[in-house]
Amino acid sequence: MTTLPRVSLDGLATVASTADLRATMAASRSTASVARLARAGGAASARVPHNKRREAMDAATWERIKDHPCYSEDAHHYFARMHVAVAPGCNIQCNYCNRKYDCSNESRPGVVSGRLTPEGALAKVRNVAARLPQLSVVGIAGPGDALFQAERTLKTFELIRAALPDLTLCLSTNGLALPDHVDALKALDIGHVTITINYLDPEIGAEIYPWIFHNHKRWKGVEAARILHERQMEGLERAVEAGVLVKVNSVMIPGINDEHLTEVNTAVRARGAFLHNVMPLISDPAHGTKFGLEGRRGPSPAEIHTLRESLGNDARLMKHCRQCRADAVGMLGEDQCQSIDTMAPAATADDTPRPDPEIRAAWREVVADSRAAHKVAADEAEAVVAAAAPAAEDRLVAVCTRGGARVNLHFGKATEFHIYKVGAEGIRFAGIRRADNYCLGGYGESERLDTILTVLEGVSAMVCVKVGDGPRRRLEAAGIACHQDTRHETIETVIADWYADAVGAPMGAVSQPA
Repeated sequence: MTTLPRVSLDGLATVASTADLRATMAASRSTASVARLARAGGAASARVPHNKRREAMDAATWERIKDHPCYSEDAHHYFARMHVAVAPGCNIQCNYCNRKYDCSNESRPGVVSGRLTPEGALAKVRNVAARLPQLSVVGIAGPGDALFQAERTLKTFELIRAALPDLTLCLSTNGLALPDHVDALKALDIGHVTITINYLDPEIGAEIYPWIFHNHKRWKGVEAARILHERQMEGLERAVEAGVLVKVNSVMIPGINDEHLTEVNTAVRARGAFLHNVMPLISDPAHGTKFGLEGRRGPSPAEIHTLRESLGNDARLMKHCRQCRADAVGMLGEDQCQSIDTMAPAATADDTPRPDPEIRAAWREVVADSRAAHKVAADEAEAVVAAAAPAAEDRLVAVCTRGGARVNLHFGKATEFHIYKVGAEGIRFAGIRRADNYCLGGYGESERLDTILTVLEGVSAMVCVKVGDGPRRRLEAAGIACHQDTRHETIETVIADWYADAVGAPMGAVSQPA
């Protein structure tokens, strides 16, 4: 089974019609994928995604998230998002934030290479949607706060909603101004809102936020944190009452709120938050943030994993976040904002190319087919795991993938590893761990491998298309088995194959399907 094409921005120069897209997709299907699709009934039905959320999801909710790459782990394999940087101002100061301008090599919240007017944002969205049929979501995430200068955000949404009604619109906010704008968001059919909530206790909040600006006044210390907390809770409750799906982001800051986030999780879920996204503090001194300059460390991948696990299987956690720039474009983990900025943009929205609705509809049909086939493959893999060792110890597996929910990447080219837990409960997605790729110009970098080994702490196996003898030996010496698979099969299928072979076998053995 081959990989579902990503249809990159560059590649779309040759995709001029629905027929072109269908031909490209048809060429990617092997006999095995067609057979699996037939057994699945030929169409995707409303369902809980294959990583088996513990809380039931009704068909209407699935329809709202199935094409949103942030709200659905399943969707991020198939759909792209775009952030438009129309909101430069902010009403709070975070000790982990520095809103630098034109930092093209950084990928973190608050960073942009250009700021847009609402009209410029519409032109850019049209430009991207005409080239990227995967584009399903347009969001506003800064570089400041989306609701501090709400008129810019609301005007942008109004223009995009009128011109491109098939796109899902969403925003991210610190929540301070959210209670004042829930009705306006609802009127524009903004059904997805993310709020960053890092604490419940104002004493803890005061260590994260030195000041806020509210009601024409700057507040500091514990009083500022108290106001921010109350406004965040009010905004969360009002948004949920209005039918908005709310995702809560929480930054894990060792020594400040790491032990407190279990209480945050309980509180936001009790108020109806749909998802909780626990993210690591980004704390590089080069970024110029207070936490970075004072040497406060970010949590290790293993610490993030332990905290998420402590929240329980029913916590409905987002585990595939990439902590995107405020002008991000493309698939999660494959930002193409710089490519977009180098395309000669039109002077106005009226001069930009128009998206072809048939091509965009064709992409969704192809995704539905792929999801149906994927579901069959994932169910078969679950059965293999259950039969192999129903009571075996859980193990973490690192997957090298370039998308499409398949093992389709060489180890040396991986800049991130998709982590899955496999064991008595089957196969579960557990998160993303990022590191610079091992190979540069055909040669491996020893220092990069040192970092990769640290990133893969606690992992039992790594599955990929191929791994060289040198890195394989070091991975095995660290207790990480290497499993090579050249079929470009679904992730669950390859993990199940490795697991069935590994149960009862010594760790550190390399295997490859016949």
